[in-house]
Amino acid sequence: MICEHKCGYALFLSIDSRPDVKATLLLESGIRIHTTEFEWPKNMMPSGFAMKCRKHLKTRRLVSVKQLGVDRIVDFQFGSDEAAYHLIIELYDRGNIVLTDHEYLILNILRFRTDEADDVRFAVREHYPVDIAKPAAPLPSLERLTEIITTSPKTEQIKRVLNPHLPYGATLIEHCLIETGFSGNTRIEQIDSKDIERLLAALQKAEEYMEVTDNFDGKGYIIQKREKKPSLEPEKPAEEILTYEEFHPFLFSQYTKCPFVEFDSFNKAVDEFYSKLEGQKIDLKALQQEKQALKKLENVRKDHEHRLEALHQAQEIDKVKGELVEMNLEMVDRAITVVRSALANQIDWTEIGALVKEAQAQGDPLASAIKELKLQTNHITMLLKNPYVFSEEEEEEEDGEVEEEVGEETKGKRKKKNKAKQPKKPQKNKPLLVDLDLSLSAYANAKKYYDHKRFAARKTQKTVEAAEKAFKSAEKKTKQTLKEVQTVTTIQKARKVYWFEKFLWFISSENYLVIAGRDQQQNEMIVKRYLRPGDIYVHADLHGATSCVIKNPTGDPIPPRTLTEAGAMALCYSAAWDARVITSAWWVHHHQVRGFLSASTVSEKVNPGSQPCEVCNSVLIGPVIP
Repeated sequence: MICEHKCGYALFLSIDSRPDVKATLLLESGIRIHTTEFEWPKNMMPSGFAMKCRKHLKTRRLVSVKQLGVDRIVDFQFGSDEAAYHLIIELYDRGNIVLTDHEYLILNILRFRTDEADDVRFAVREHYPVDIAKPAAPLPSLERLTEIITTSPKTEQIKRVLNPHLPYGATLIEHCLIETGFSGNTRIEQIDSKDIERLLAALQKAEEYMEVTDNFDGKGYIIQKREKKPSLEPEKPAEEILTYEEFHPFLFSQYTKCPFVEFDSFNKAVDEFYSKLEGQKIDLKALQQEKQALKKLENVRKDHEHRLEALHQAQEIDKVKGELVEMNLEMVDRAITVVRSALANQIDWTEIGALVKEAQAQGDPLASAIKELKLQTNHITMLLKNPYVFSEEEEEEEDGEVEEEVGEETKGKRKKKNKAKQPKKPQKNKPLLVDLDLSLSAYANAKKYYDHKRFAARKTQKTVEAAEKAFKSAEKKTKQTLKEVQTVTTIQKARKVYWFEKFLWFISSENYLVIAGRDQQQNEMIVKRYLRPGDIYVHADLHGATSCVIKNPTGDPIPPRTLTEAGAMALCYSAAWDARVITSAWWVHHHQVRGFLSASTVSEKVNPGSQPCEVCNSVLIGPVIP
């Protein structure tokens, strides 16, 4: 049986290796060839290529499997001589699967292409170029190896330089380098003339490995990679998961310190690797989703913390500003009165600013405290400080660096420019810029800041409550997301199919196996091939009744309940069951069955659809009610 993988680039070949034993060979273009014990997804409708393969290979015997030269091309031969067909699998680049006749004339091909380098066209009715396969080359000499090393870039790694010239592969070359004393990542510039002989010895070791693989019957190894799975609970450590990374027929030196899984054969290792690969891709995707979900939850937590910190700082700033206004009541009232008088006298705003600057130049302390006129909003900004704390240190700070604080309007501008920048916490006994409303007195301005502080406190409380609800909601969504991504679909291992499953069968209440034929051919097969000493034959002389055999390997008497259940099975497939006729079946021992009657001797009363056995001394089973 030939089926097609759901991806469209692989075939499944069911091969009868021994009687009642089937092996499924998986051929994936450009990837792999191995027998499999798993149930892979298959296309409901086979493609034209799969149908063509079924037509030519379905009844053929697999005669030989060989590699073409040292290329990654495998030739499966079905049949022999002029009746032979070849299924050629290319395992390099994008890969290909080619069906040819005994003369390698292409009958069908999975992927049409043209090899421009060799001027070969791969298409139907063209000959497959078996002769151009790369032959096995001898080990390079010391002179040739020296030439390769000297003409290569100095910064290039040795394994990458040698890989195109040798059939071993970079992994085996690296292993042999380590075994002969080199580092796996040794560069050309680190090699001198004395090391060339050691390098040649490493290649000789690789050649020995290749000779072993000609008739390989060893173990298989899957190299694993550690991944950290984040935990939702902070006190719980991150879970470590292992994913499959590579598979090899030998445990190479560069992987001895890595986690690995050992298998009895290389074929089992490959089958296990690819069967778990899809599930592990889903695992890794789920891992990324978990990290993203936890990152979102952490961002929500940080955002709430920043908001609460900003509200606490706003309360502190308003409190300090209110206290500074109270400490400088007289100066604040005078400043407000002076500016009000100027506005009442209809002095131009520009002129008022010039007057303030002039007074500041003359050293007026009141004018020096006024830092900005915001007459368009009916505000002024004053630099206020605690008059009860004065020192030389404060004088220096006042003359030099003044803490930069802004009022309500300035805060809005700064948020637009840089939303991420949080307001600085005011330091005690430091001069502070305070916005004052000209329509209010000094006491009223102080009260306004205290009101702002109380409002911010209430807002902080509401924010805390809302933050708790929002965080719980975000945590619930995160847990739900983590629960959803933990659902992983994997490829299930194929269940062993037992010999009796091709018949109708069941296990009786006393644990006896009962088998019955689906048609006349199976009825005859059951009696001739599977009726053994000690077994019981059950039947009914009705149209459509099937022949049942109760398997009894111990030879002990069969309990009545099992006989009744087998009789019910024989009758439920007869015409009496559909007609709801109450009737009985009968049973005999195996030695009472003389063989199937010929069709010419079957009476009209007996079911012609399942030629009954010639029996003697049959025993009736109690009536069965449909």
